[in-house]
Amino acid sequence: MPQYFDNDETVIHENRTYSFTLLGKGFTLESDAGVFSKDGLDDGSRLLLETIVKTDLGTEILDLGCGIGPIGLVLASFDEKRHVTMADVSRRSLEKARQNAVALGVETQVSIIESDIYSNIEASFTTIVTNPPIRAGKKVTYAMYAGAIDHLNEGGRLVLVIRKQQGASSCKRYLETLFSKVEVVAQHKGYRILIATK
Repeated sequence: MPQYFDNDETVIHENRTYSFTLLGKGFTLESDAGVFSKDGLDDGSRLLLETIVKTDLGTEILDLGCGIGPIGLVLASFDEKRHVTMADVSRRSLEKARQNAVALGVETQVSIIESDIYSNIEASFTTIVTNPPIRAGKKVTYAMYAGAIDHLNEGGRLVLVIRKQQGASSCKRYLETLFSKVEVVAQHKGYRILIATK
């Protein structure tokens, strides 16, 4: 069965929309079959956003594995000084992310690019955020974490969400081999928000 990161064009399009409220602000996103969390904002992304959306993330942010855009677009909408680069390997997701950026009026704050992890990313950032594609396996997700080091400014942070039963503890131990400081800053319903500082 194809996964949302497979770019399988045989998956039939099923255009749909979903809405959610985050910290009192409403959002509506265009979605499709064959993308991650196609029917609504997933619990992990919600916790991630609630934890960091009003914190100082700097002005250059990378949303790695952005999907249709909920994390990056919400971060942009809460602070007009933020510029968010949104990257994903899924062309179907990126098409929706572009539509959603325009619909939310943040298209001038975002750059949306197709990239297999960091393959098309050369810039450095103050913050990298990700809800990593756990089903893609550790080879992919750990490459996302390790590659963050070369794409963060000094003092920059990698922020990610991961479930306890999906290896949060081993993920934290791995991050501690790469970063000077790793903290669990929030947890809810088995999800944990980790912040790793370069």
